[in-house]
Amino acid sequence: MSSLIQKYNIPGPRYTSYPTVPYWDNETFSKKKWIATFKQSFIESNTSEGISLYIHLPYCESLCTFCACHKHITKRHEVEQPYIDTVLKEWQLYVNLINETPIIKEIHLGGGTPTFFSKEELKRLINGLFKNAKKHPNHEFSFEGHPNNTTKEHLQTLYDLGFTRVSYGVQDYNLKVQEAIHRVQPFENVEKATRLAREIGYTSISHDLVFGLPFQTKENVIHTINKTKELEPDRISFYSYAHVPWVKGVGQRGFNEQDLPKNEEKRKLYELGKQLFANMGYAEIGMDHFALPSDSLYKATEEKTLHRNFMGYTANKTQLMIGLGMSSISDSWYGFSQNVKTVKEYQQLVNNGEIPVFRGHLLSKEDLIIRQHILNIMCNFETSWKEESLHIKNISKHIEKLEEMITDGLVSIKNNTLSVPEKARPFVRNICMAFDKKLHKKQPDTKLFSMTI
Repeated sequence: MSSLIQKYNIPGPRYTSYPTVPYWDNETFSKKKWIATFKQSFIESNTSEGISLYIHLPYCESLCTFCACHKHITKRHEVEQPYIDTVLKEWQLYVNLINETPIIKEIHLGGGTPTFFSKEELKRLINGLFKNAKKHPNHEFSFEGHPNNTTKEHLQTLYDLGFTRVSYGVQDYNLKVQEAIHRVQPFENVEKATRLAREIGYTSISHDLVFGLPFQTKENVIHTINKTKELEPDRISFYSYAHVPWVKGVGQRGFNEQDLPKNEEKRKLYELGKQLFANMGYAEIGMDHFALPSDSLYKATEEKTLHRNFMGYTANKTQLMIGLGMSSISDSWYGFSQNVKTVKEYQQLVNNGEIPVFRGHLLSKEDLIIRQHILNIMCNFETSWKEESLHIKNISKHIEKLEEMITDGLVSIKNNTLSVPEKARPFVRNICMAFDKKLHKKQPDTKLFSMTI
């Protein structure tokens, strides 16, 4: 396995979309065309399955140096009210484009730090969304909570508004690691936040852990997972630390390159974690995720209804996902769009009555087919081109790119069906790259992606 890791540990996308953002065709994209795909997707899917909303709440009081998200660092909480005002105005701009009441199936509050906002502002946000929308009967609302500042009042307020899922960013419990990434939070804070969520009635609690962090060792990972075992979250995300210091504003400069676990050493941390999770009764879900059999993510895997989008893995597939807030990405299935990346520009555009999109991509027929293959592989570790709808004219060219992986035992192809054996799941991003026509057509000139393994 170590030789395969050395061979395949190359920069590559995480495939929360296809085409990936660096390969969007912005020249053929326009806001007008994006709105047309939004309307089409809404008409096709609102009544049958509802829509999803991702709401980006970008504020943090301090900078975590492992984070590659778009955020705004401030301790000035007077920014809350005008930001929520703008998000609600942006939502109204979308509502004005349709003639039917939106049915919201999924809401996810991401960040930044959503619990930077007061319970009053979060309540105003959610109530404001539903002034002109309805809840889907099988809705699932979730938010990202910071264990250091998620209060009982936050949890109760959002629960009363229909939220049943919360994810807490834990990363690692070792103090040296926490200090290096500027995210110091005692186990007691995570324990309290988890206990309060359970007492209030949350049905799915997730802990986000990260491997490959600076100064992280095998002993750290064992300690962190043993502490996690005490709290038994319903889901665990075990992310590979994406070291992308070349991206402007990510803040990943609080440590030196030599402080990071490398290649095989880093992968051993993942394999160790994976084994410990299995011993604890968690099943591996897609890439980086683990869930107890009682959780909806596990059930979606069993029923092959698991979905992946810019929010990551979700048990609820919706064709249309609208991203609200600074830097948010929307997905109409037929197209992607991204909002402007600064709070100031975002607020200026929305307050001028403009949907604040600044770039995007309209998917061709071929894009849609490749997208579905990659989605199948990322969610179900298999795909088939038997059906005409999933036939790529030049499928043989993609198979050619997989020949070496087939020889290495990472892929099996029989009867026009590709499957990924369990031992090869760490290489799923590499396998998807074989289908990525745009990546093969033009290799990036600069660093764009984190390492795949």
